[in-house]
Amino acid sequence: MSTEERFSNALHNTARMWRLALDRRLRDLGISQAGWLSIAYIAKAKTPLSQGELAGLVQVEAATMVSTIDRLEKAGLVQRVVSESDRRVKNLVVTAQGQAIYNKVRAKAEDMRHELLGRLDAEKLKVATDILEELQALIETA
Repeated sequence: MSTEERFSNALHNTARMWRLALDRRLRDLGISQAGWLSIAYIAKAKTPLSQGELAGLVQVEAATMVSTIDRLEKAGLVQRVVSESDRRVKNLVVTAQGQAIYNKVRAKAEDMRHELLGRLDAEKLKVATDILEELQALIETA
């Protein structure tokens, strides 16, 4: 297997495993991976996200995102708000209860990040981060 194949496999598998490990740590919140991931994207957004934008970030089909948002809205974690610029568009905001969930998600994610990345050599971590950021820039221009 070439180095490029090994890198591609390692990148894909690490991202998947990272998300699954975090999901295991968040099970006690009683919310699905799609749910906590959606709340995190909505809470971190500088401006309210539309349902379509959120679907793109979470990398799911629009129909799947609608049902996820329906569940989050029913649970009182997010709210749909009509866009001021386009009445056909529904923007998403977290409620106070959703923000509380996001704060727990963020804290548990930070704990996991420190626990795992703290075991790595700091210089190797910096090099790996530089490579991934460079690769992201290349992908954006491809």
